[in-house]
Amino acid sequence: MYVPPHFAVRDQNAQFDLIERHPLGVLVTHSKGTLDANHIPFELDRSKGDKGVLNCHVARKNPVWEEVANGDEVLVIFRAADAYISPNWYPSKHEFKQVPTWNYLVVHAHGRITVRDDERYVRRNVAKLTHMHEASQPASWKMGDAPKDFIDTMVKAIVALEIEITGLVGKSKLSQNKEVRDIQNAGEMLNARGVNGMGEAMLAAAAAQSQ
Repeated sequence: MYVPPHFAVRDQNAQFDLIERHPLGVLVTHSKGTLDANHIPFELDRSKGDKGVLNCHVARKNPVWEEVANGDEVLVIFRAADAYISPNWYPSKHEFKQVPTWNYLVVHAHGRITVRDDERYVRRNVAKLTHMHEASQPASWKMGDAPKDFIDTMVKAIVALEIEITGLVGKSKLSQNKEVRDIQNAGEMLNARGVNGMGEAMLAAAAAQSQ
């Protein structure tokens, strides 16, 4: 990924935060001369390895787990907010030439994949993902709420994947190459249109740049 210095996010905790807030990643693999991409929710374990470990599972019928070999290099893409930015939102347009752009927040996680086709690991992976996403519910659903034979059947129908992260690349494109007034006004315009995720991110970038 091309990352100009003013858009680079080098802080690992900030990269981890984005992954945890937006856990639906795109797993990109390469096999038999072709690329494949699967959209999968991941659980990040910050404590393992130097750069963390990503855990997920796929349907047994999904060929991806058979097409990769343990140790293969893979890429997982995580994306947060994004939005179109009109040059009309830059106050400096009256003084300088401006063009449209698209802003976004992403993290690319490079790593080595391991297929974990064992029931205990799969069950633990599903339980952790369920607990993570049910935590905000008023009455959290648990695996134990479903009949045991049903859960046993479902667990047998999936395969777990573990990815040891070897490198993280973060990019926060928030018009940091523009003047503070331009970033600020574009953020306010986005908020006024209900695009609050990117709007708030741009306002935070304007505040940081003005310090």
